[in-house]
Amino acid sequence: MKLLRVGNKGNEKPGVLDKDGKIRDISSHVKDLNPDHLNFATITKLQSADLSSLPELSASDRIGSCITKPGKFVAIGLNYSDHAAETGADVPSEPIVFMKATSCIVGPNDDVEIVSGSKKLDWEVELGIIIGKETKHISESQAQDHILGYCLVNDVSEREWQIEKMGQWVKGKSHDTYGPIGPHLVTKDEIADVNNLKMSLDVNGTRMQTGNTSTMIFNVDVIVSYLSKYMSLQAGDIITTGTPPGVGMGMKPQQFLKAGDTMKLSIENLGEQNSKVVAL
Repeated sequence: MKLLRVGNKGNEKPGVLDKDGKIRDISSHVKDLNPDHLNFATITKLQSADLSSLPELSASDRIGSCITKPGKFVAIGLNYSDHAAETGADVPSEPIVFMKATSCIVGPNDDVEIVSGSKKLDWEVELGIIIGKETKHISESQAQDHILGYCLVNDVSEREWQIEKMGQWVKGKSHDTYGPIGPHLVTKDEIADVNNLKMSLDVNGTRMQTGNTSTMIFNVDVIVSYLSKYMSLQAGDIITTGTPPGVGMGMKPQQFLKAGDTMKLSIENLGEQNSKVVAL
């Protein structure tokens, strides 16, 4: 299933794409796509419902984040060896973990803010994992039993704040609008091989990132199992899994976003994002 949220910010309705590509309002079955409802029981319920009888939502309306109010937004850094190389970092021997504030989450086509004093705003196309039930101390072989689905993430990053300021990466990763997610939460049964998905990102119509999830150092099962050893994960939690090469920080000379720039992101079977950078 491809689940999404449609409507003005704060008033989104949950929906699902039917077999004809129409967006059906599922609010009579699910109040919202939040941790209370993002679980395997909800998916089973929707799979048995007659979606064609549900009201249609307008495809021209704003698409919100495919998940709202997750408990955690966890991120994995330097998870593609060629991306690590372009940034001058060593290939990690185990996953690098940091957090993004959940308040940074926005819809896939919402504006990305650049604030006064921001000098190094960067882009990162990433695969997001959505957890479907309580996850704690699990093995890699158990990981798929805990993954509800996947989504497209732009891990927007202010590199000066992330690297050159004191403290942890979270500071450069968490400003409002630094977490566009969606358009869809795609249940895992719709993905033939999550470890072989094409990825791309364009800035102002120019291709910057081209990659494939097959080149991740740590695949999704490894990541979920690894995290579960250090923190419990709950239904609705998001894990974004790292980016392929082509970020602005890795270019010579470096290139960063400015007001008016546009970004177009895509991951095979997960949809597309189109956002614009705006001065705050």
